Amino acid sequence: MSSSARSSALDPAIVRARDAEDVVVGDEIVRHRLASRVIHWSVALTFFVAFLTGLPIWTPVFGWMAGLFGGLQVCRWLHPWAGVVFFAASGIMFFHWLKDMMLRPEERDWLGPKTLRYLRHETTEDEDVGKYNGGQKLFFFAVSLGAVGLLLSGIVLWLPVSFPPLLKEIAILLHEVTFILFVVAIVLHIYLGTAAEPGTFGSMVRGTVTRSWARLHHPGWYREVTGGEPRHRG
Repeated sequence: MSSSARSSALDPAIVRARDAEDVVVGDEIVRHRLASRVIHWSVALTFFVAFLTGLPIWTPVFGWMAGLFGGLQVCRWLHPWAGVVFFAASGIMFFHWLKDMMLRPEERDWLGPKTLRYLRHETTEDEDVGKYNGGQKLFFFAVSLGAVGLLLSGIVLWLPVSFPPLLKEIAILLHEVTFILFVVAIVLHIYLGTAAEPGTFGSMVRGTVTRSWARLHHPGWYREVTGGEPRHRG
């Protein structure tokens, strides 16, 4: 083991993040414990396997991608099974985070233009925002609903002879529309978690964020876990 690996293994914040969250360790706050991160990356991995194996099935334009998995026949076999595992992982994620993702009464304005401002990365000052803001909560439920849509439509396409032609046509449309919306949502999710808000990605890798990141983006959560004062508007 290299010295950097040994250092990371002994890092008190990383050690604490294995089985706890919402706790302060030095200048860092544990945001996601190991179980949460494993669930998150399981959903991400299975989605991308389903995505990459589905593209060459969807259109010949991406036929070359089938070679990455051993051919089109392998993709036709692997894609539905990856979709089933993706749905299972999404289901685990849903129940794992459901309690934290319930919209509070004061967050219902996120159902309107506030979400669009958030997606455009415009400032949405809120001194009381908790561990997850309203936009993140809506994204969570949208992903969960999308996973159900992909599963139900995918089953029809997987077993076409078991369903009437009209239902198959509806399933094709639902699968394609949901897939396109999912890709757009994932691109936005990656952008917001990296370039738009530096430091966010690290919370899903090492499990921690800095105090300054928490105080800036989630001041209500920061006060809850540190007992600190809210940041002041300039």
